[in-house]
Amino acid sequence: MITSIHTLIYSDDANATRAFLRDVLEWKYVAEDFDNDWLIFKSGPSEMGVHPTHSEWEGKTYDHPRHHAIALMCEDIDTTVSELRAKGAQFRGPIEQREYGRVIMMVVPGADDMRLTSRCSRRLAGLFPPFP
Repeated sequence: MITSIHTLIYSDDANATRAFLRDVLEWKYVAEDFDNDWLIFKSGPSEMGVHPTHSEWEGKTYDHPRHHAIALMCEDIDTTVSELRAKGAQFRGPIEQREYGRVIMMVVPGADDMRLTSRCSRRLAGLFPPFP
């Protein structure tokens, strides 16, 4: 049975992206046997949501292209953004309040931006029972 999720980032500058994950986010990693620069990062507890490409909610219509996205979650977005900025991280725009939590887009060198959100999954926060 499936036991975890392996996410992938395709980067125009893989070394810069790996350095950001290693040095700024301080994620633990292992190096592959065949190449010490090829790092695999431990990203902590995870979950996967599936969103429709077309939906209507509270009188609004939402349309999105089919795609995959990575969102990083934290408990205190103000503190996390300050700490990451002190390590050289850059962000696009201010922290915004959305219906699902407070978010900001984080620049990832060599790759697409990632969403940083303070909303913690109810399941990861222990508010739902564990998966069967």
